[in-house]
Amino acid sequence: MAQGGRHAFVTGGGSGIGLAIATALTGAGWRVTIAGRSRERLDAAARGLPGLHVQPVDVTDAAAVKAAAHNAASALGPIQVLVNNAGGVSSAPFEKTGLDAWRHTIDLNLMGAVHCAQAVLPDMKTARWGRIVNVASTAGLVGYRYVSAYVAAKHAVVGLTKALALEVAKSGVTVNAVCPGFTDTDIVASAVKTIRKASNRSEADALSTFTATNPQGRLVRPDEVAAAVLWLASDEAGAVNGIALPVAGGEVT
Repeated sequence: MAQGGRHAFVTGGGSGIGLAIATALTGAGWRVTIAGRSRERLDAAARGLPGLHVQPVDVTDAAAVKAAAHNAASALGPIQVLVNNAGGVSSAPFEKTGLDAWRHTIDLNLMGAVHCAQAVLPDMKTARWGRIVNVASTAGLVGYRYVSAYVAAKHAVVGLTKALALEVAKSGVTVNAVCPGFTDTDIVASAVKTIRKASNRSEADALSTFTATNPQGRLVRPDEVAAAVLWLASDEAGAVNGIALPVAGGEVT
């Protein structure tokens, strides 16, 4: 499924799902830019994947995103695939989730995707070919306790995906989302540690908090999410537009 050296821009690309996506795209012959807030983390990722372009950026800053997209295009050519993977979650009951937490969660998970899409879409439309893949979550399809801001933001990402897909449907650009369930990343590992510390539960018991929602009884692997993104970015998926694809072992159908 080599794509002739096209350029993919992956936000949150320094670790976890983002790094797995960058690895898959590189393996398929893409030129890849990984973007994120931590230059140190991006550089560490790039050492394991020669040829990656590293682009530090805070996706919540629209002007910085525009400059980062310009820099990446100057280095590797026009951005033909955007993977909006940057995001984050914090846990608290709704009544203890303050307005600052709400704003930060919306800015990072939703507006980051908006800023990036606005930065790259004009060139995609001019080229009459492009792919935007938003990494949402099963939280964008169902509800979860104690992460109300995150659930709301990811539902908004899914809505953005569907609306933008219709707007660009005749332009040669597709817009889709992947919705991973609980995935084997540092975020889940940290959450398991927090649960163990708060409750004295064993590691296996704490982990079951996350694996129990998956009918397969396990965490999703980052490379499984990456495989879905790789397909949506391909020529073969040209007729797939506006979907929110669960990668969650049957949790959401």
